[in-house]
Amino acid sequence: MKKSDLINLIAEQTGVPKVDVLVSLESFFTNVKKSLAEGENIYIRGFGSFITKKRAAKVGRNIKKNTSVFIPEHYIPSFKPAKEFVEEVKKQHMPEIEAVNK
Repeated sequence: MKKSDLINLIAEQTGVPKVDVLVSLESFFTNVKKSLAEGENIYIRGFGSFITKKRAAKVGRNIKKNTSVFIPEHYIPSFKPAKEFVEEVKKQHMPEIEAVNK
């Protein structure tokens, strides 16, 4: 599903104009990015958590030049789904998993 599909679906389900849904969704994305950039995690009960994870410093490789490259420690954004979210996805895909296992 693309962002435009999500906007259309929300607009159909709520009766809110697509433009208003787009503005709301863009505002949500902007605020999630801003909060994570400032080091503030976001917790949405029943959905999940938008968090930052710390990556340790390491030595990587530049394959083209065959050299080692130092990569300093840094933070990356991450999403951790809530337990209810994970269970719902598992429940939806159980028939598919059972069919593959037979």
